[in-house]
Amino acid sequence: MLNVALIAMILALLIPIYEASRNQDIWQKMLALSSIASKTSILVLVISVLRDDWMIGVAAVIILSVGNAGLMLLAQTLKRMNDVVKE
Repeated sequence: MLNVALIAMILALLIPIYEASRNQDIWQKMLALSSIASKTSILVLVISVLRDDWMIGVAAVIILSVGNAGLMLLAQTLKRMNDVVKE
C-alpha cells in the first residue's frame, strides 16, 4: 500500500517536470521548479517516516524551507531586473 503511495508521488513529480520543460516563460518555469522542490521534499519526508530515520526528515525540512526562501530571493531579483530594464 505504501509503495503505491510512493509511486503515485513520483508520478505526480512528472507533471511539473513536463511543464518546466514545455514553458518558456521564466515565471511559469520558476513555479514549476518550486513545485518539484516541494514535492521532492515531501517525498523525502514520507520516506524518512517509513524508515523511522529522523535525520533524513530533518534534512528534508531544511531543504524545504531553505529552497523556498532561495526561490523567493531569486524571484525578487528577477523582478527588480525587469523593473530596471523597463525604465
